[in-house]
Amino acid sequence: MSLTTRILLLVLLALAPALAIQGYNEHALRTSRDEVVRADTMATARTVAEDLSQVAESARQALNFLAQDPAVRAMEPSGCTEYLRRAVRDNPQFAVFALTRSDGTVVCNSLGSAPGSYAVPDRVYQRRAVAEGTFVMGTYARGNASRRDSLHFAQALPDAEGRTVGVLAVAVDLGWLDGYLRRNLRLPSTSVTVADQDGIILVRYPDGTGWVGKPVPPDRQRIVMSRGEGVRVDFGIDGRERILANAKPGGAASSAWVTVGRDRQIAFADVDAATRRGVVLIALGAVLAVAAAFLAGRAFIRRPFDRLLRTASKWQAGDLAARTGLDGADEFGRLGSKLDAMAGSLQRNEADLRDEVRNGRAMQERQVTMLHELNHRVKNTLATVQALARQSTRGGEAPGERLEARILALSKTHDLLTRDDWSGAPLRAVLENELGPYRGGDATFVVDGPDVDLPPRHVLSLGMTLHELVTNAAKHGALSVPDGEIRVTWRVVRTEGDARRLRLDWVEDGGPASPPPTRRGFGTRLIAVSIERELDGKLALDFASEGLRCSVDVPLPAPTVATMSPFTPLQ
Repeated sequence: MSLTTRILLLVLLALAPALAIQGYNEHALRTSRDEVVRADTMATARTVAEDLSQVAESARQALNFLAQDPAVRAMEPSGCTEYLRRAVRDNPQFAVFALTRSDGTVVCNSLGSAPGSYAVPDRVYQRRAVAEGTFVMGTYARGNASRRDSLHFAQALPDAEGRTVGVLAVAVDLGWLDGYLRRNLRLPSTSVTVADQDGIILVRYPDGTGWVGKPVPPDRQRIVMSRGEGVRVDFGIDGRERILANAKPGGAASSAWVTVGRDRQIAFADVDAATRRGVVLIALGAVLAVAAAFLAGRAFIRRPFDRLLRTASKWQAGDLAARTGLDGADEFGRLGSKLDAMAGSLQRNEADLRDEVRNGRAMQERQVTMLHELNHRVKNTLATVQALARQSTRGGEAPGERLEARILALSKTHDLLTRDDWSGAPLRAVLENELGPYRGGDATFVVDGPDVDLPPRHVLSLGMTLHELVTNAAKHGALSVPDGEIRVTWRVVRTEGDARRLRLDWVEDGGPASPPPTRRGFGTRLIAVSIERELDGKLALDFASEGLRCSVDVPLPAPTVATMSPFTPLQ
């Protein structure tokens, strides 16, 4: 048997594995695509459900805020109407704000309807708010005042004795809600259906005009209720086969259902096209292989064989970057690919070994730096404790307790640094470390500023400063009275030379009036030392009659890769 005949037979035998590989790839590709589409559809459904929950939460916050207005609580029509008009102008996502009595009679709304001009005693949100005395979500409704398809949220208004005397409601226009819920849809073929607790469609995309306000078909409702959250392949309400995902929002919107669908035919269109291309390519390859077997069979065997020998010689000489350049489904192609992969693996292992050696040396250098830095910080900490102990021996009110409190504050700050291997800590975490024990009381805290990561030296000094300010407020300032308020704000500014500085303001209001101190106490000196000497910053204290004002201005180092911890990844 000639070599050409043998090659021809091998080509013919190779067709069967090629077809099998194509079939396997087809199955794997479709299985993988099905999993991806299902996961994406479910993720989209949960995103839409979360967006609906956020709409409900924003409505709750808005109603809680409006309920604090005196005109609203007094149900005074003229003042209430004007207030609600301003509110709806400031919140364009809401169509109408309305205040009704417990019997459903309107008192005022943002459209200026006359008191008693209409009543909503039978609306679901009205009945539930009166019965449950809390924030509720209603069902689909056609607004009495706005004459638009709406979804209502309502908050009960209690009197001084806790009895519900009115209901403050907000209407969300379903047209706006439709655009809001589908703003993140990545594919135009994705369908979205949102239904209320009665199965009435609130949002439907893409053909919402014909469905909003209508009930979901009973057979679809039964499927949703029986299967709950999850993904299935079924026909949508438009009759197209879709991959459907059901999700349930949280919070007050939990009575609604969200269904997101992906058109199955469109989702697998590229897979079908790839299948057709694969079949064509296999057929074309078979024809070309047969032609090559007749015309240049021997040359096609000798050439790759010689290439393998040349490449093996280079590898033997130490050139692991050499490659055979052979690929394909034949023996030489598979052998060449495997050998190329082996050479690539050896080359990568050699490079990884060099990197490992280099990283080990860098780790040793970093550990030495860490030990020097830790030694310096421990000395500073011991000096601070020594100063605290020396001050506590000078007498005064409960010196032992003050010493213990200050050392405890220093310990808490050290705990923050230990969590991140002494690489630093966020300013907000340092602040909450001191304010946390006082939250939940009658005092009000206003904390505002960007996220700022502080180096260890700043964490320790600012931690002691904030502890002294909080302690002073609890003893003499805003935290010593029920209605005190503390506002802490900060910002990062850039000065000449592009240097960064942190500017923090501590403002107390509502505390007892007290004259400025006649002398600088240890706490004041400790703050001054922490800011001016330790951080080379600026400190301004104003013992105003309305409360203490403290301004801190300290330099911040340029952001760099943390070097304190040996576990910080190498760059």
